Amino acid sequence: MAWRSVFVSFDNLTEPSCGLLRFQLSAILRRKSTNIRLSLTPKTPSYSYFHWMKINAGSTSSGGFMEIIVFVIILTATTTATMEAAQAKARCQSQCGNLSVPYPFGTEDGCFMDTQFFIKCDESVEPPKALLQNSTIDVLHIDLDAGELRILNWAGSDCYNSSGSSFHFSTWLRSGLYNISSTKNKLTAIGCDTYAFITGSIGQDYATGCLSLCDEISDVINGSCSGIGCCQASIPRGVRDYEISLASYYNHTRVLSFNPCSHAFVVEEGEYEFSASHLNNSGEDWKLPMILDWTIGDHSCSEAKKNPETYACKENAICREPENGNGYLCKCGDGFQGNPYLSNGCQDIDECETLRPCSSTCHNTFGGFYCSCPKGYEGDGRRDGSGCSPIVNHHNWKLHITQTAI
Repeated sequence: MAWRSVFVSFDNLTEPSCGLLRFQLSAILRRKSTNIRLSLTPKTPSYSYFHWMKINAGSTSSGGFMEIIVFVIILTATTTATMEAAQAKARCQSQCGNLSVPYPFGTEDGCFMDTQFFIKCDESVEPPKALLQNSTIDVLHIDLDAGELRILNWAGSDCYNSSGSSFHFSTWLRSGLYNISSTKNKLTAIGCDTYAFITGSIGQDYATGCLSLCDEISDVINGSCSGIGCCQASIPRGVRDYEISLASYYNHTRVLSFNPCSHAFVVEEGEYEFSASHLNNSGEDWKLPMILDWTIGDHSCSEAKKNPETYACKENAICREPENGNGYLCKCGDGFQGNPYLSNGCQDIDECETLRPCSSTCHNTFGGFYCSCPKGYEGDGRRDGSGCSPIVNHHNWKLHITQTAI
């Protein structure tokens, strides 16, 4: 029997769904007496949640392979749609353009937990665009496990001409109940006559910034953001609102030929790479990704559990404290996957099919599994453990010495 391979791609498939998809495909195709091997691989960048599925299939009939592939593609489309829809509240829109919208977020009244989680779906454009509440901020990805939103926000610019006149475009964000991630974002400034600072309030006023200087374009190094053409600064913890200000020492007069503008923005760490060509960028329509942290309410887990009517973590879910700000987050417990904010949203994982952790017999249990060895073998039965080994019987032999007198 010859093996043949094909790659099938699909998007917006979350990591927990991969295991379930693999299990369903494998189980059904085995019932069709087809030899098949599946592998699911995350693509990059990770936020897009694109995945490849490699299918190695063998069939005894000449036309069997294409029949398998068509069957798999149809099943993949219906299965992934069902799984992603299950992330939203019943009878609610689960998709806006390329964005999956899981509860507690929603696009319509009755579909989100509260107004903090409202996603406006602008269907006047193609594909539809997801916007944060009623703003013009694009939402790229919602991460339930991490409690994060990935958005696009504007860069600020400060540009000059030969007469020293400037054009200034500031950038700011009023995120409401969202915290600007202090661990995943950086304030970044670009220019050779530039200083940028970010101001806001976290109970009290704060300010931080960085300075970037250079005399010639040959001074800068592509990919380096260490203060020559590009600089970065950390974001304080707990920031919800900010405004970025840009200024110049000499109105760019000394570097005007190759750097007429300064730019500054908050950007997700690792998502911006400096290039010397950016020094001559006008900055118009320049948007970059950044991360916002979200939580449920402003109570801790222990406080939230005291009110079962408003407590957001459903069956088989656990509560955890966020790293940035107040409130709490929910996640499915070990052995479960799905949406912890929906009733019955955390479903048991069949580890035996999805993980194949046992070298011998695997037994799925509610929220877990265990391995066993066949009769005559011993060990933990796990692939990552001792596995199963034949039981060796050690017999104690006694040596009898008879002493005879002569």
